[in-house]
Amino acid sequence: MRLHRNLVYATIDSLNAIFNEGEYADKVVARALKLDKRWGSSDRKFVAETIYEIVRWKRLYSEIANVKEPFNRDELWRIFAVWAVLRGYPIPDWRQLEGTPERKIKGKFDELSKIRKFRESIPDWMDELGVHELNEDVWTKEIAAQNKQAQVILRVNTLKTTKEKLRAILMDTGIETEFLKDYSDALVLKERANVFLTDAFKEGLFEVQDASSQLVAPLLDVKPGMRVVDTCAGAGGKTLHLASLMQNKGQLIAMDLYESKLKQLKLRAKRNGAFNIEYRIIDSTKVIKKLHEKADRVLIDAPCSGLGVLKRNPDSKWKLQPEFIENIKKTQREVLENYSKIVKPGGKLVYATCSVLPSENQEQIKHFLSTDAGKNFTFVEDHKILSQNTGFDGFYMALLEKNKS
Repeated sequence: MRLHRNLVYATIDSLNAIFNEGEYADKVVARALKLDKRWGSSDRKFVAETIYEIVRWKRLYSEIANVKEPFNRDELWRIFAVWAVLRGYPIPDWRQLEGTPERKIKGKFDELSKIRKFRESIPDWMDELGVHELNEDVWTKEIAAQNKQAQVILRVNTLKTTKEKLRAILMDTGIETEFLKDYSDALVLKERANVFLTDAFKEGLFEVQDASSQLVAPLLDVKPGMRVVDTCAGAGGKTLHLASLMQNKGQLIAMDLYESKLKQLKLRAKRNGAFNIEYRIIDSTKVIKKLHEKADRVLIDAPCSGLGVLKRNPDSKWKLQPEFIENIKKTQREVLENYSKIVKPGGKLVYATCSVLPSENQEQIKHFLSTDAGKNFTFVEDHKILSQNTGFDGFYMALLEKNKS
């Protein structure tokens, strides 16, 4: 087990882009993996996983290295040295790694690991907020679970195949999967692999979608032939799930503020063979008003803090700010109030977030039901999903039914 200079240089350059230039980790990693066509799968795996690990543990590693942002290049090397020592790599005799204090690094790690905000590598404000909203014990377990590497979960596209057939197809390409109990359309990879390169993906036989996220569309209880509206569709993971549950029958309206996201959804829908989807950009209040009381089912996959998906978006720990969370709560209230008017009497609404904070979840539903817009709705059920209990993303979803009269 030894370090290769070209892979480490690519890692250092990528960390500079993420920490000092504000770029998103997933975009930087994708770019890094295209740097050298001679790299094999183990080389690319090293680069991707090392970048993500150092981003995930930035606060802990920089504290051990005794460096502060903005990091210059020498300081990035010091952070990398901490990672290498803690991962058990022999330190090579490169100029940038000269004098790496291995024993001191291990001692400092043991010392800091007794303090949660360093051990879990999170900002002070996030630690305080988690304790305030979830209590000390639940937050301690949840943030530890959120720092584990996310599994790769597939959602089978039932418009084109079955879970059993897809499993066999992937097995033929050397990708082993397992069924997930209680998740009807899910397969989990036994080992990480780039499934996007497979013919099965290109033919639209599956999408990559976390198991918790796969529970949202079924809760909406859609039936073929219904009119269904996904009000915050984004790039459309849940929209495509709804299309398959509707068996391509009926009308599925995907709405979003951003045309670029709906363009992505169109490409995905074409690959999936989902052709009952209409696309509408929310560029004025008229778009919503035209649909008032017209939909059998409405999904509000609301914008949120993302504090349930830190394991797959570790850089959001450093980009997220407390003011953003306060602002997003106001947006959630507005979205619930405005988009709930699309539900027709007797119809159903699901409100969902990928957050674990009650203030973005149960408290928003409680507030909504006390408003003029919410008084016509009845609470049916909700699901609070914590990563510590499932190993998957943290999620919340609530089902409401609109009174018939």
